[in-house]
Parts: sequence; structure tokens; C-alpha cells
Amino acid sequence: MNKMEMVEAVAKALETSKAQAAHVVDTFFGDKGVIASALKKGDDVAITGFGAFKVRKRAARTGRNPQTGKTIAIKASKAPVFKAGKSLKDMVNKK
Repeated sequence: MNKMEMVEAVAKALETSKAQAAHVVDTFFGDKGVIASALKKGDDVAITGFGAFKVRKRAARTGRNPQTGKTIAIKASKAPVFKAGKSLKDMVNKK
């Protein structure tokens, strides 16, 4: 499912226009949305029954340029991660 398909599904579920549904989707998932803003501040976002969004710190390390084979320094960074909750895992794995 891509963003437009999600907007259409939200519009249908809420019986509203696609413009309003797009606003709802952007409010949660946009680059200035609720989830991104919380992660940028360093907060976790936990949605009971669905999962949790967190920021994981990645240490500085050395790597190799695959084209030249030279060793390069990779800076420390932060990466957003999602961990599915038990209910979501059970629903996906249900046969």
C-alpha cells in the first residue's frame, strides 16, 4: 500500500473527502507529522496493539567504498526503527 492508497482507504473508512483524508495521513506520517516530530525530539511513539517507533543510535564505524575498496569513516548517526507489537505480529501470522 502506498500513500495514495492509504488516503483512499482512510477517506472511505471515515466517509470523507480525499483531501481531508490526506490531511489526516500527513498529520501522522508526514515529515512534520506527529510521529516524526516526536522522534526528532528523542521521544518514543508507542501505539498499543500496533507497535512502537523509536530512535536508535548508531556508533561511528569504518567501512569500505565498494567501488574503490578504500576504507572510509562512517559518522555516528540516529536511525528511526519500528518494532511491531504482539497483536500486529499475531494478526499477520494468523492462518
